[in-house]
Amino acid sequence: MPPSPLPLDADRERAARPPDADPGAALDDTELAVARAALAQGRWQSVRSLLARTGDDWDRRGHRVVVLALEPYAAAWAHEWLLAEPGCADAGVLLALAQVRRTLRGKEDPAGARAACRDAAALAPADPTPWLGLLMLERDGSADAVRIFEEVRARHRDHHHAHHLMVALLAERRAAAGPDPLHEVYDFAAWAAEQAPADSPLAILPIVAHAERYHALAVRGLAPADPTTAAHWRDHRSRDVMKAAFDWWLEWEHDGHPRRLVDLNYLAHAKVCEGRPAEAAPLFHRIGEHVTPAPWSYPDRDPYAAFRAARDGALGIDAGRAP
Repeated sequence: MPPSPLPLDADRERAARPPDADPGAALDDTELAVARAALAQGRWQSVRSLLARTGDDWDRRGHRVVVLALEPYAAAWAHEWLLAEPGCADAGVLLALAQVRRTLRGKEDPAGARAACRDAAALAPADPTPWLGLLMLERDGSADAVRIFEEVRARHRDHHHAHHLMVALLAERRAAAGPDPLHEVYDFAAWAAEQAPADSPLAILPIVAHAERYHALAVRGLAPADPTTAAHWRDHRSRDVMKAAFDWWLEWEHDGHPRRLVDLNYLAHAKVCEGRPAEAAPLFHRIGEHVTPAPWSYPDRDPYAAFRAARDGALGIDAGRAP
């Protein structure tokens, strides 16, 4: 794989309101939304049932545990669950990811969160989710970040969230040097897409790489703050990448993937930035109200306002009336 990444806040969720307070984080997973509401009331038994049903669907398990960990008292309830059921792998991984979230909010010692992830990994050696938690904690490009990513891939080669995190890390590399059409983040995304099966949503990863690289440049003033005016989205590479990703979506759209709405948000954003609202329109229909803060917040915008403006423009909705 390409060289290891440089420093980055691994959580990457830049929103106008804190992601921890976002009730839409479950996306269209209604079972997850119900379990999260129960957990907020201390009813961890609903989470136990949900994760038991999820089994080894690793992308879905990772998505569900990450969202459940957003609850402010998730760590406390997971600890109570673990006391009631010592050695429970599901309780251990929820506790670990909740401590990761607390660490990313500055409320937990990173060493404690890392120890919790390692404990969870010991309880369930085949589960990539504890390693995902460790990857979320990585803030530099040390060999540890690459090693952790490879631990995730060893358990689930096409892990969606882990690949997104690695793209975000790589996109920051040498950002201060300005645009570079040969930047390694593009190579990494292309490599991952090529390694994945033909029907894998990792086919969208080159779009994610383009958005993350735009963000890295724009926050440094090296790309326009309005992404729709950035040449970044209209060069030869970006046109090829966006056509390939859109064509893949037309042929292989997966209604069942737990994080497909993340990909659709990235793809719709790219099509709007490319100046192709007609191609963005069917994507907005699929997205509905399931907005993801990234990439609509890039570089420092209100993601919900940016999404609504882009959607209304693509669908021809009068901004003066309610959609």
